[in-house]
This record gives sequence, C-alpha cells and structure tokens, in this order.
Amino acid sequence: MQYPNEINTLGDHIRTHRLDLKFLQKQVADQIGVHELTITNWEVNATVPEVRYMPAIIRFLGYDPLLPAVSLPERLATVRRGLGLSQRKMSAKLGVDPATLMGWEAGRHQPTGRSLELIGRVLQIR
Repeated sequence: MQYPNEINTLGDHIRTHRLDLKFLQKQVADQIGVHELTITNWEVNATVPEVRYMPAIIRFLGYDPLLPAVSLPERLATVRRGLGLSQRKMSAKLGVDPATLMGWEAGRHQPTGRSLELIGRVLQIR
C-alpha cells in the first residue's frame, strides 16, 4: 500500500504513520485493539473509527489528528472524542441529558453557571 497523496482523513494519518514505522496492519490492529481488516477499512476510507478507539489511535499516532478546537462546542467534542466517549457516556459523566450535550456541541446553546464550572473541571478546559 502506498502513501496517500494528501493526508485528509483519519485513515490517511494511520496509513502514513504505519508505513513510516514499517508496520504491518496486523501490528497496528494489535496496538489499537481491532481486527486487521478494520485497519484496512480505515486506511482506504471505507469506514471511520468509532469514537471508543480514538484514545488508542492517538496513542499510536503520538498526536491528535483532529483539527485544533477553538470554540467551546469544538473543544467539548474534541475532548470527548479524545476520551473515547459517546455523547451519551459523556453526558452521564457531566450529569446532563444527552440532548443538552448535543446542543452544546452543535453550538445551539451555551452551558452556563454550574454546568460551565462542571465542564471546566471534568474536561479541564475553560
């Protein structure tokens, strides 16, 4: 498999790093905790990784391949994905309804007061 012409997707990041390390897909799969065909599918962009695999992917790559988050909604989503949590699991961790977290991540409304303090503590962002 060849290097991608441009690195646009998470699969492109994985393939490029794997090739740089001269690893087989099986070796990467073992590190991330998936089947080697899953790595193939990610690398050819047939599928995208589930959020629960993001912490292992970030460890494998040595960096977070997602665009830097600037706004609070982007930061919430980025930290949540980096932790490998679904919106449902993150909302439970924050003690809010999943629809509330979805609204915050979509930028439809802003957390205030106690919710904002809790987000800052749990996610260590301000």
